Amino acid sequence: MLLDMQNAPRCEARTKSRNGKPCQSPAMRNGRCWMHGGPSPGAPKGNRHALKHGRYTAEAIARRREISALVRDARSMLGAH
Repeated sequence: MLLDMQNAPRCEARTKSRNGKPCQSPAMRNGRCWMHGGPSPGAPKGNRHALKHGRYTAEAIARRREISALVRDARSMLGAH
């Protein structure tokens, strides 16, 4: 495992103020390390850590629409009599 990290491609960024040597951190797919690298790879697919509540899930939205339709129908029926 340690050997794999040692053979990983290195960041292509160079230092400005010192001696111009390249950064020695392992690179991401874009050729830069996490410190020099612009866009991050982002959250993992299917990330469940960001889910705080279920208010905006597809099921909750559909349930609220059904309830609104039922309330609308009930009001129209009560107003018709």
